[in-house]
Amino acid sequence: MGVRRDLQRAKQRTDLAGRAPVELTRDDTGAVREARAAPLAAAQASGSIADLPFTNAAEAPDAVVLRRREPAGWRPVTAAAFAREVTAVAKGLVAAGLEPGGRVAVMSRTRYEWTVLDFAIWAAGGQVVPIYATSSAEQVEWIVRDSGARFVITETAENTATVREGTAEHPEPPRVWELTRTSAADAEGGAIADLASLGRHLSDEDVTKRRTALTTDSVATLCYTSGTTGRPKGCVLTHANLHAEAANTVELLHPIFKEVTGQTASTLLFLPLAHIMGRTLQIACLLARIEIGHCPSIKPDELRPALKEFRPTFLVGVPYLFEKIHDTGRATAEKLGRAASFDRAHRIGVRFGEAYLEKFLGRGKGPGPGLYAAWALYDLLVYRRVRKELGGRVRYAISGGSPLDRELNLFFQAAGIIVYEGYGLTETTAAATVVPPLEPRPGTVGRPVPGTAVRIADDGEVLIKGGIVFGAYWNNPRATEEALTDGWFATGDLGSLDDDGYLTITGRKKDLIITTGGKNVSPAVLEDRLRSRAPVGQCVVVGDNRPFVAALITLDPEAVAHWLAVRKLPADTPMASLVRDPRMRAEVQRAVDHANRAVSRAESIRAFALVEGEFTEDNGLLTPSLKVRRHAVTQAYAEQIEQLYAH
Repeated sequence: MGVRRDLQRAKQRTDLAGRAPVELTRDDTGAVREARAAPLAAAQASGSIADLPFTNAAEAPDAVVLRRREPAGWRPVTAAAFAREVTAVAKGLVAAGLEPGGRVAVMSRTRYEWTVLDFAIWAAGGQVVPIYATSSAEQVEWIVRDSGARFVITETAENTATVREGTAEHPEPPRVWELTRTSAADAEGGAIADLASLGRHLSDEDVTKRRTALTTDSVATLCYTSGTTGRPKGCVLTHANLHAEAANTVELLHPIFKEVTGQTASTLLFLPLAHIMGRTLQIACLLARIEIGHCPSIKPDELRPALKEFRPTFLVGVPYLFEKIHDTGRATAEKLGRAASFDRAHRIGVRFGEAYLEKFLGRGKGPGPGLYAAWALYDLLVYRRVRKELGGRVRYAISGGSPLDRELNLFFQAAGIIVYEGYGLTETTAAATVVPPLEPRPGTVGRPVPGTAVRIADDGEVLIKGGIVFGAYWNNPRATEEALTDGWFATGDLGSLDDDGYLTITGRKKDLIITTGGKNVSPAVLEDRLRSRAPVGQCVVVGDNRPFVAALITLDPEAVAHWLAVRKLPADTPMASLVRDPRMRAEVQRAVDHANRAVSRAESIRAFALVEGEFTEDNGLLTPSLKVRRHAVTQAYAEQIEQLYAH
């Protein structure tokens, strides 16, 4: 089994696997209130992240650091070629009038050019302002105005139109370049070519002067929060913040970033690069000289072919990705009349993963002969198909954004894919905690990233301190003062530390539900488990100032199509009929029962409403990073909520 071999190999090479010593502080009751991890990577003494492509080009010019998707396949890009392209685009930005410290907004999906632009803007002495490709004109207007960005680089004509609409009333609308061209005459052009042409008369030395003037404390990016509540705030992140995150993550996660498995490490980036998690991952990969590819979508039908073509060795995703892979596997099995077999494979996988984990950690004997035999059978029938869905070479994954169901984590471990969970925010330059390779603990989000401290406040709020923590909100001293106290960032999340310093997130402080019976309920635990079971799409748990906890639940379109096909029902069955169908409600009730097993009876979901439609970015009910806008959902479905409690 690949997972066993890789874990053992990592365990034997503790010099490479990155054990970060963790210091624990306990309160008078003996509970751990603070965990502090020593850094594994030295702080950046000089220079900036902008130097990275040029360091790679000098030290390993022929090393393949990226692969660019083209009609003929994935074209390799060497370190030297990447540095040349970064320089050419940086010269264009300087020629266009970008001043040192000036801001350039990038509005695009995840693609190769994003990486070029990130490093070109830094090399020209500028600061990057990411904008989600799905942002509205109003959101674009605010980010461009608040950041003071004079230049915007968009991906499509539609993005350009959104920018022009949003900034039409600005005293000086930004100059806009577009990455893609729609007309045949301009097919070979675009922003990258335009900028390279614009700066052709400048020398490489002009860029070198700009780049070498940057310091570790120079601002690298203004990364705006996704705005689940209120207007997005711009987080000021420095080159030192980015380096602290990337360098310590690489050292901690050696099995992923180093060639412990004997094959060249590679990853396919599909998370939005407007999100800090994707940005820091690409920095970490370039730091470790890992091959990177790009895919613009997380939608399963678009992502699957790219995974099979690129064949990465590890992935970074959100729980939604792993849930969809699992659900697709079960749906396929059900079509073949083997749903019961898949369910047994799931149960065997969870038991096997649990038993092997106990053995690896020295707390048990491991799987017995019978369990090994059952695992081997289902590896042939089920688990290898899961690996194939991810390209066939994936051995590791990092999951963040929200908690991953523990059973799902163990299932993937049995399938030969170790999933390391992490937790972080824009304000912490992505991951603040991550599960260490040699001491996995599914169900937690790990220990502090090396060089970081995590503290639990008296009210249960998670506080974070260290080199990864941002310095301020842009143009918002009041919000900065509220969020930062003596260097500790108040996350707004609730959590707890176990006796070994592993963090468990229990919910959002502002989302805490208090029933009329006085019971405090964190909806996140229930929602995460609900979403891990088909046919649930999205959900919101309600019950604040109500007599009991209830839930609004949407149906996943793919799961619905499969459900109808298996039962030989019309594919165009109206959603209005489905949400009232007793058979569908029974399916959802099983998901609710699964969620309720994680909490006490007083915290459990007593009633639910199946609602028509979906929660999406387009209707304003999801953020671009796929987080539910809770207030918007409860407003949109106020009538359904009232009906839940009327009965």
